[in-house]
Amino acid sequence: MSSDLVRRPQRADARRNFEALLAAARDAFAENGTEASLEDIARRAGVGIGTLYRNFPTRHDLFRSVYVEEIDQLAAVAAQVADRPPWEALAVWLQRFVGYAATKRAIMEALNRDSEMFRDCRKIMYAAGEPLFLRAQEAGEVRADASFDDVLRMVSGLVSAGYVDEAQRDRVLGYALDGIRG
Repeated sequence: MSSDLVRRPQRADARRNFEALLAAARDAFAENGTEASLEDIARRAGVGIGTLYRNFPTRHDLFRSVYVEEIDQLAAVAAQVADRPPWEALAVWLQRFVGYAATKRAIMEALNRDSEMFRDCRKIMYAAGEPLFLRAQEAGEVRADASFDDVLRMVSGLVSAGYVDEAQRDRVLGYALDGIRG
């Protein structure tokens, strides 16, 4: 898993603060882009700015950690849904992928797409999601002419559109998923 790409604190209280900062940063970046205020992120997490800087000495460290956390969550969801029926497992994973794609879009300009971290995360994401896709495809639940990469690009494209609210985004995702059903 990509957890080794980010140093997580060992003490329970420090780990809680770290995780709260990641969640607050993800939300702030989704709302305000990469220019989100670090003070606002610390406030949302319920910690002081010093705690933020102890965990993430630079803004880039925070971007990197938020991105890696999203990949970790994608991998965790894949493991959690692996025993569900093929289509259900894939659909749940793709719904979580929407959250990842939104975060990625919000901080993409701050990430080096050619970095080893980015390549490692991509491998982890594919290793988590592609088996779900292939299992659904083998079960006849996904069109035979679709590829996992095609589906990820389609969903990523959908995420880049603006939506009135999450319900509208979820409906549009549902229409797209209907289009890949076998």
